[in-house]
Amino acid sequence: MTAALPDPFDDGTLALVPLAECHREGLRLACATDDTIWAIYPVSFGGAHFDPAFDAMFAAANRIPFAILVDGEVAGTTSYWLDAANDVVEIGGTFLVPAQRGTGLNGRVKRLMIDRAFDLRMRRVEFRIDTRNERSIAAVEKLGAVREGVLRRNRLTWNGICRDTAVYSLLASEWV
Repeated sequence: MTAALPDPFDDGTLALVPLAECHREGLRLACATDDTIWAIYPVSFGGAHFDPAFDAMFAAANRIPFAILVDGEVAGTTSYWLDAANDVVEIGGTFLVPAQRGTGLNGRVKRLMIDRAFDLRMRRVEFRIDTRNERSIAAVEKLGAVREGVLRRNRLTWNGICRDTAVYSLLASEWV
């Protein structure tokens, strides 16, 4: 069942398609629209960091990266991290261009990804968010995700900050 996780899917003007080389320049332009956001991300996609970060998205065997397309244009990226042995998937690494923030697009992206995960018999969807990222925390809480706790000083980010990570989850039985 999990083999279908990377299949493209859409919701009208929004499409999530497997990230590929053809998205590199569009994503580079999208990421350059907000150079300050990378301070609260574990990895920077800004400036000279872009190409190594883009290439690294394909290195992890359990990561399934997507391009977020709005009307055919790259508006950001998001990923699944699959733990198939436990029927768990994490959704994260989401970036949207500033013009799309606050428009409801992030909620549409997350609902599509959550629906797909539960349709494919995942038991649990997780979100792991830097506690400084108030916008992302508010977004997953709006979806009904449950805050399970904070992993204190658990991840060293690209800029040397040892972050605290809030862990949220949704269970298949909770998603309507």
